[in-house]
Amino acid sequence: MKLSTSTKLKIFSGTASEYFAEGIAKSIGLSVGKSTLQRFSDGEIQPYFEESVRGDNVFIVQSTFSPAENIMELLLMIDAAKRASAYKVIAVIPYYGYARQDRKDKPRVAIGAKMVANLLQAAGVDRIMTMDLHAPQIQGFIDVPVDHLYASSMIVPYIRNLNLPDLLIASPDMGGSKRANVYAKFLDAEMAICHKSRLKANVVSDMKVIGEVEGKNVVIVDDMIDTAGTIVKAAEMLKEKGAKTVRAVATHPVLSGQAHERIENSALEEVIFTDSIPLRKKNSKIKILSAAELFGNAILNVHQSRSISKGFLE
Repeated sequence: MKLSTSTKLKIFSGTASEYFAEGIAKSIGLSVGKSTLQRFSDGEIQPYFEESVRGDNVFIVQSTFSPAENIMELLLMIDAAKRASAYKVIAVIPYYGYARQDRKDKPRVAIGAKMVANLLQAAGVDRIMTMDLHAPQIQGFIDVPVDHLYASSMIVPYIRNLNLPDLLIASPDMGGSKRANVYAKFLDAEMAICHKSRLKANVVSDMKVIGEVEGKNVVIVDDMIDTAGTIVKAAEMLKEKGAKTVRAVATHPVLSGQAHERIENSALEEVIFTDSIPLRKKNSKIKILSAAELFGNAILNVHQSRSISKGFLE
């Protein structure tokens, strides 16, 4: 799909997602708009646009992974675009940070996902575009339109092309069972669920599998992999239960701490991610699928007031 030169659509990028914005722009025949991030000596940041955005639909691309400065940069860019008389400002957030904080799961904690939504709206955003939220109900925290894209539209064809016999889709926990069920349905595969217990955040104390995995080629499906503790433990358990091979697919490569080392030394054949977050180091078992074209087509359809649902796997 190519964009008519007469339309007013401009794509800008925060510093954390420049590679992603370039891919989006290339997919629809545009160039990324010019902007600069000024840094003061005390660390304060001030982004500004080097070209007019008056009357334009401005799409600002920035994933909000760590550090939190990425969120602040996005907020300031939204504010700058609104003050420069942009017609609409759309935040394109491939990875929506703080999405794991979607409820009060213990006393006296913040609901980070709602707080980020409030900040984006206070900055003046007109629309938000994101992919595979950790909890889809986060859309209900936001009082502007949300375009929730699904990486399954890229990942399902990739798995299908592997032509794996005796395919089984597994969820790494009970919370991801709905997501795994979607993949199993589209791939006409059986399904299993790994049940885990945690002592504290990012630490799995015990894990069991519900379902028959012996002799199966297993693909574990998740929305993100952070420390990789859960996914590696699940792979080891599935192999012990007789699985032929174990792979993992996840949308967001958070990969903090010893995640890369754990994946490299694990029973996993490969791990497939999108490029919503840039990889900080190389890993022989990791394969990246670009979501730039997915977002590019969605941006073009939103700009031209067309439906974005066609072709998406939900």
